[in-house]
Amino acid sequence: MRDLFLLDPDLVFLNHGSFGACPREVLDDQRRWQLEMERNPVDFLGRRSADLLMQARTALGAALGARGEDLVFMPNSTTGVNVVAQSFALQPGDEVLTTDLEYGACDAAWRHVCARHGARYQRVAIPLPYEPEAVVERLMSSAGPRTRLIYLSHVTSTTALILPVAALCAEARKRGIATLVDGAHAPGQIDLDLDAIGADFYVGNCHKWMCAPKGSAFLHARAERQATLDAPVISWGYAEGTAGHSGFDAYLGRTPFERSMQWQGTRDISAWLAVPEALRFQQRHDWPSVRQRCHELAAHALQTLTQRHGLSPIAKPSDWAQMVAIPVPAQDPEALRRHLSEEGRIEIPVTTHGGHVFVRVSVQGYNTLADIEHLLAAPALQ
Repeated sequence: MRDLFLLDPDLVFLNHGSFGACPREVLDDQRRWQLEMERNPVDFLGRRSADLLMQARTALGAALGARGEDLVFMPNSTTGVNVVAQSFALQPGDEVLTTDLEYGACDAAWRHVCARHGARYQRVAIPLPYEPEAVVERLMSSAGPRTRLIYLSHVTSTTALILPVAALCAEARKRGIATLVDGAHAPGQIDLDLDAIGADFYVGNCHKWMCAPKGSAFLHARAERQATLDAPVISWGYAEGTAGHSGFDAYLGRTPFERSMQWQGTRDISAWLAVPEALRFQQRHDWPSVRQRCHELAAHALQTLTQRHGLSPIAKPSDWAQMVAIPVPAQDPEALRRHLSEEGRIEIPVTTHGGHVFVRVSVQGYNTLADIEHLLAAPALQ
C-alpha cells in the first residue's frame, strides 16, 4: 500500500496523526475538481458549488451517522472548535469544563474566549494509567451550577486515548450542559455515529485518518444549536435580500446554517469535494481490516518497548486505535525526536504529559512490520 501514497520511500513515517497523508488516487480527484473549477470559475463557484458541497456532505454524513444538512465543511478541527468557542454565549462567572488531555491550540482558544467573557476554564485531571469508566464521573462531579459547556477530545492528541464521549454527552444533556467534542483524530480511525454520540457540537478532520486532502474537516451541530453559531468570516449568508445576487445563488445555501457557514469569500473547495473519493478509497481497500492490522503493529511496538524499559502501558488495547503513546524513560523529548529523525530517518513525535515521556506511534495502511522493527532497532530507544 506504500506505493498508493506519495511518501518519501527513504522515510519511516510513523506520524500520520499530525497531518495525515493523502493517497495518490484522492489527490488525483482533488486535481480533477481544481481543473474543472478553472474551466469556468464563475459557474463552478458562483452557481454549482452549493450542490457539489451538499453532495459531498451527504456522502460524509452517511459515513459518520449524520445528516448532510447538519454538517458544514471546515479547513480543520481547530477552526471548528473556534467557531463554537467564539459563538458560545458565556457570561461572567460561567464555566467551561474540560480535561487536562486536550490539544494545546484548542486549550488556548478556550482560555482566550473565557478570559474575554470573565468565565472560568477548568481542566479536570485524568489520571494515568487510564481508566475510561472513571472519566464521566470525574468530569460530572466537577460540574457546577455555572457549568455551561463541557469540551473534550474523542481521541486525545498527546496520549492517543479514546474518551467515552457518548456516555459523557448523555450525562451532560441530563443536566442541561452543552457539549463540544473535538474529534480531530476520530474519523477514519474509529467507527463513528454522530447522532448516537449526541454531542451538541462535534468537529473532526477528514485529512488525518480518513486520508482526504489537507484542509478538509467538518463541524456537526445538532439542529437546535445551529442558529447559535456564527461563521469566522461574515459574508453573503448574513446579507439581507441578496437572493440571486449576480446569479450567484451558491453564496447563500438552503438553510440558515448553510448560508452563514458556507461562503467565506473565494477559496479552493476541492479538498472538500474530494472527501467522497477518500471514503471510496478506504472502501476499496477494506479499511476495517487495514485498521485492525495497524492496531496490531502498534501493539507490537508498545509491548516491545515497554518490556524493554520495564515500563507499563498507560491504557488497555481497547482504549486506543491506530495511534498509541508508548512510555519511554524520562529524557529530553526534543533530543529524542531529533535522534530518531537524524539517525534513523524516522518521522515520529515525542510527547509529554504528567511527567511522562511518550513516543507516539501512528500506524497507517502504508506502514509495515519493517517500519516498526526499524523503530525498535533505533539506538536512541535501546
